[in-house]
Amino acid sequence: MLTEPLIENILTTLPGKTVGLLGDLFLDRYLDLDASLTEPSIETGLDAYQVVRVRSYPGAAGTVINNLAALGVGRIMPIALIGDDGEGHELRQELQKLKSVDAVHIMSWPGRRTPTYAKPMLQRPGEPARELNRLDIKNRTPTPADGENAVIRALDSAWRMTDAWIVLDQVSETDCGVVTARVRDRVAELGAADPGRFVLADSRERIDQFRNVSLKPNEREGRDLFELQQRCGRAIFWTRGERGIWVFHPGEMQPTPVPGYPVTGPIDPVGAGDSVSAGIASAVAAGTTLEVAAAFGNLVASITIQQIGVTGTANPSQVRDRWREVRDLPIPPAYV
Repeated sequence: MLTEPLIENILTTLPGKTVGLLGDLFLDRYLDLDASLTEPSIETGLDAYQVVRVRSYPGAAGTVINNLAALGVGRIMPIALIGDDGEGHELRQELQKLKSVDAVHIMSWPGRRTPTYAKPMLQRPGEPARELNRLDIKNRTPTPADGENAVIRALDSAWRMTDAWIVLDQVSETDCGVVTARVRDRVAELGAADPGRFVLADSRERIDQFRNVSLKPNEREGRDLFELQQRCGRAIFWTRGERGIWVFHPGEMQPTPVPGYPVTGPIDPVGAGDSVSAGIASAVAAGTTLEVAAAFGNLVASITIQQIGVTGTANPSQVRDRWREVRDLPIPPAYV
């Protein structure tokens, strides 16, 4: 399904393309702890872990941004609300390192927190680092109406400036993130009025509530594909892990299976879905078919899952190298 000329066309076209991203920006903050420096707290007697390094990365929608930037997309336009807080400052600092990110629609909003996953990583001598209990900062109150209005205005303003859109609904709590019901309804209205513009939606909890956009459900979410198809009216990319992706065209219940690429050795699946989204949207923006886009997404994910302990990305050189590794391998059979 993929060929070297197709891959080259995607990679060489992307610097001239713009991809919009609507969704929840998180800060992923890793706290590296040195067990040999642990000391007892005088006040409580409990172990006081000693942080020797802090690593911060854009997370959630930021992971998709990282992947788009690594692939070489020329302009990335995220729309998001974050907090006017220290975590938001760190997040902006990291995004500023990505020259292709147009941050004009990343809005710091009074009274909101920047969602943050703080991950303590304890390192003992002679052992791999071990992640301790994660510390989450979230907004647990509904996104204010004026914040929703600002997101909708930004979406209306940027809608026609892009070659493709990705919508990422990361927050589990209802209407507490960027993609609230009102925002989702506006996406549906824009999608209905502009059916030729590719929009790919991914949601942790509410994939069945999107309309007039393409969907990327996972294995569990895709169990009732007929209902999803009836609701969304667009293509569905059913991601099935090592089985690859099944592509359903609108109104068709017979999918096109797009096999994944074999990977040996240890894997880290964290962020794999985000790299697939970036690969699919990038390929469609570059003018490919849906099946080729799915295959490109699979290829990108086969690179990122081999990057252990970090949320991986794939740059053009890695994509070319990976293709040379797998192009002559037999195509695995379609899985049921």
